[in-house]
Amino acid sequence: MTNRARVRAPELHGRSWINTGGEQLGLAGLRGRIVVLDFWTFCCINCLHVIDELRQLEGRHPDTVVVIGVHSPKFVHEAEHAALVDAVERYGVAHPVLDDPELAMWKQYAVRAWPTLVVIDPEGYVVAQHAGEGHVHAIEKLVGELEAEHEAKGTLRRGDAPYTPPEPVATDLRFPGKILPLPGSTFLVSDTTRHQLVELAADGETVLRRIGAGERGLMDGAADVARFNEPQGLGLLPDGGVLVADTVNHALRRLDPATGTVATVAGTGAQWWQGAATSGPALEVALSSPWDVAWFAGQVWIAMAGVHQLWTYDPASGTVAAAAGTTNEGLVDGPAAEAWFAQPSGLAVTADGTRLWVADSETSALRWVERAGDDGFAVRTAVGTGLFDFGHRDGPAGQALLQHPLGVTALPDGSVAVCDTYNHALRRYDPATGAAGEVSTLATDLREPSGAVLVSDDAQGTPEMVVVESARHRLTRLRLPEDAVRVEAVAHRTQRAATEVAPGALRLDVVFRPPAGQKLDDRYGPATRLVVSSTPPGLLAAGEGTGTELHREVRLSGGEGAEGVLHVSAMAASCDEEGEYPACHMHQQDWGVPVRLTARGADRLPLVLAGLDEG
Repeated sequence: MTNRARVRAPELHGRSWINTGGEQLGLAGLRGRIVVLDFWTFCCINCLHVIDELRQLEGRHPDTVVVIGVHSPKFVHEAEHAALVDAVERYGVAHPVLDDPELAMWKQYAVRAWPTLVVIDPEGYVVAQHAGEGHVHAIEKLVGELEAEHEAKGTLRRGDAPYTPPEPVATDLRFPGKILPLPGSTFLVSDTTRHQLVELAADGETVLRRIGAGERGLMDGAADVARFNEPQGLGLLPDGGVLVADTVNHALRRLDPATGTVATVAGTGAQWWQGAATSGPALEVALSSPWDVAWFAGQVWIAMAGVHQLWTYDPASGTVAAAAGTTNEGLVDGPAAEAWFAQPSGLAVTADGTRLWVADSETSALRWVERAGDDGFAVRTAVGTGLFDFGHRDGPAGQALLQHPLGVTALPDGSVAVCDTYNHALRRYDPATGAAGEVSTLATDLREPSGAVLVSDDAQGTPEMVVVESARHRLTRLRLPEDAVRVEAVAHRTQRAATEVAPGALRLDVVFRPPAGQKLDDRYGPATRLVVSSTPPGLLAAGEGTGTELHREVRLSGGEGAEGVLHVSAMAASCDEEGEYPACHMHQQDWGVPVRLTARGADRLPLVLAGLDEG
């Protein structure tokens, strides 16, 4: 192999290691192996997609490749070591993980996006960097070349990966996700990490039956043979069937509650990619990490977390379609087709059917969808300001803060309960209080609540909530308090350091080099696209908008010390150079780059999509 940049990989340092049996790993001890560093954070759906992609690479190269997850948290909760240990088990991460709460490795490796993959060769040099999803096919080709090169040089060392799995824990539920009341006062729960559905008695504890074989897979059939892959959302259909958001299978499954039979009704089992169909026969259109479902406006609405959109599924016609969101990640209200979401993860419909509430997790926001005109819909925001502001603050909705909420429950009085997941709290938004509504706290000390339903105490007639405490592996019954809980307000911003840039002209360079054996695919038009915007909008005096070049000169406005976020979305299409029917590949990443204006700042901002920045 020739013309590869020789950049020595910085040593690995962090707070502690997970999945190593207590061993502290270092690059010297990994010399001779091909190391893939996966910079991730467990709130990020794109990061979870990459973990699934890496499973295949690890399985095919078990004695030459060592994958190491470098956990670089976005939210305050993610910096808690115990929360990371839970997440590693929750998502089945089967490789060593370095806990780096201060983002020291993020800074040393000049990472700017979740997820980012860095490849280190057997001699300890960085040879590739990729941001976003869909790069594992290119990394696997590179791995094959590195194996051959270093086998010939005598610098390849084969052996078992330094991975020690955690001890299994006996609990009836394991990181459950969502809950659905069934006729007869029982509860159906998505037992996410065990890849099953579990029906519990009215006490919320007694297991009545399990649906699913308990192993990852996509298989229809009877309750004991059907397979799921990290199921989440559950929704009741008008005909009594139950729809399941089978998240990692990128599919919707239908459960017959009477027989326990499971059938796939939407999705192909493959993940949707930019440019693929967004409507058509439900079993022919790919989905992307559906997280929740709800019956609204005569159709099933889907929180499509993987592409930051809401989709619909029509059981009568057997079709799906994108309904709201552009696939850009952020918080923008307006007509449904123009709105931006960021990992919508929870849905609930008001009793009168006029609003669909949405827990928009990555913007720490509570939002809603409502009809606009005869056949359109609009998206509005009740609580939340954007990707980087979060916390626990009650009061007027315009000032209130949440932290990565995953669930919403519509209450009979028109208010909505929010599973404020990373604040370990149940919150309430009342649109009828104050000019724009008020937020209060109903309960605290709920370990990662992810879903809830309203029930009544038959003896007293008092409203109660049954909450899924995901990280405590249980359901918890709460009586709604007459008075809200008083919580000392806290506010946070993401701890990522702002990039110092100079006011005025700034050159944005998205680095993309097609992987070996591929070329840009311009058969159907431009092979690349770049979209640039900012928060606040006034940060960009010029350069906002969409273009086909991966570099652009923008102009920043503001005085010394002014801060904001540059939102950059890049896409590049490539295809194999050889073969009668060459395979095509889509490379895409969204960056939210916090910046601070200073006269000493840089006048160039490189963002690596694929390759190494040598500019």
